[in-house]
Amino acid sequence: MRPDTTLSIALLVASMISIQFGASVAKGLFPALGPEGTTALRCGLAALILLALQRPWRARLAPSAWLTVGLYGASLGLMNLLFYLSLARIPLGVAVALEFTGPLSVALLSSHRARDLLWVALAAAGIVLILPLSRSSRPLDPVGVAFALAAGVCWALYIVLGQRAGKAVQGGAATALGMLAAALVVAPVGVLRAGPRLLQSHLWPLALAVAVFSSALPYSLEMHALRRLPARTFGILMSLEPALAALAGLVMLRERLSLAQGAAIACIIAASAGSAWTTRPASPPPTVG
Repeated sequence: MRPDTTLSIALLVASMISIQFGASVAKGLFPALGPEGTTALRCGLAALILLALQRPWRARLAPSAWLTVGLYGASLGLMNLLFYLSLARIPLGVAVALEFTGPLSVALLSSHRARDLLWVALAAAGIVLILPLSRSSRPLDPVGVAFALAAGVCWALYIVLGQRAGKAVQGGAATALGMLAAALVVAPVGVLRAGPRLLQSHLWPLALAVAVFSSALPYSLEMHALRRLPARTFGILMSLEPALAALAGLVMLRERLSLAQGAAIACIIAASAGSAWTTRPASPPPTVG
């Protein structure tokens, strides 16, 4: 393996670890700000960081590009909000696994081969195993499950709209403007939920950590890896994210999963890796969480 490929793989894994660390820190803010207020601060601070780094005001955008970027940012903001709403109710590993059905669906819908039905079946088996359908199953908040699946839908939209935004706006301006749009979408919800608590200065260091580790740092690492890794390799490595989320939940949040939930995550990882192996999407799914 070439040194630059090894470095890119290491950076991508570091990006996924960073995102799950950021999610763990974010959950610590929920008692004070709720998931809505935490999302608003994360997106707002991440937008300021990316605007300072990318300086998108230098780019000249066509009127149609503004609409594309706005929709892309709206899907990003709703994805983050719904994910944090799910994270307040169900374990991190379960939430990420369920959310991962979004990009998996995009990959599968881009292919029409019969063998891809295997990956659909594996993903479906994972979802069934996660849901507490039997009396012996560990209780799982159905509202949290619904929020995680809805976040997956937004992730799928984010992938499709992100591809269009990337073509409409060159360089990193699309990411910065998209994050700004996301902040504008979730800010009213955060203000309504948390109100003056958003201005408590002792919470800002944690909120800044969430913005850096969940958005600014992983996006930068990911973009470096994307330039050097084939799409299929990227997709397979991304399939590790639910497992890393479960590990982060165990280590940082003391969230233990049942055997069935662990098997469910394994099924979704296998479905995602298999889908990435047998399909070649135009561009790999971006990292979120």
